[in-house]
Amino acid sequence: MLVLGLREKIMSNTQFAFINQSDIPTREQLQGTIDQLGYDLKLDPELSLKDDEGFSPCILKEEPDVGFELFCESTTDVVEDDEEFEEMANGKDTCITMSWGSSFKDCSCVLIVSYALMKGYDAITTYEGEDLDTLDSLQAGINEALDEAAKENNK
Repeated sequence: MLVLGLREKIMSNTQFAFINQSDIPTREQLQGTIDQLGYDLKLDPELSLKDDEGFSPCILKEEPDVGFELFCESTTDVVEDDEEFEEMANGKDTCITMSWGSSFKDCSCVLIVSYALMKGYDAITTYEGEDLDTLDSLQAGINEALDEAAKENNK
């Protein structure tokens, strides 16, 4: 994922995390993984990846009013008839979809959650159905998004 390329986008951006239903972490588990990875991101105390729909607020580096839109559906419903997209899911039965607008703070939240899902829960992630993310590419994307988010604060 090329984070800086997102600067030009006005529309919503979408990250897909394919995961098996049985591997979806609780909020406490996911927060623990994020904390272990060293990111200053606090998830909504009421978050339920399996059940929530709509905006999920977060606190990023002690700054409230950030977050992303969250949806959890079966992989079949998300990929529909797109065979290439289905192949990306690699047999994972559930898709957690996270969307955000043009804010790099919101983007940072999504990338951190995606990284934690990959690192701790065997998720497969992709931005907009493009090439699959790697842990290295996500980590680089997080660093870039956090740098851009800091610039947003200075405006």
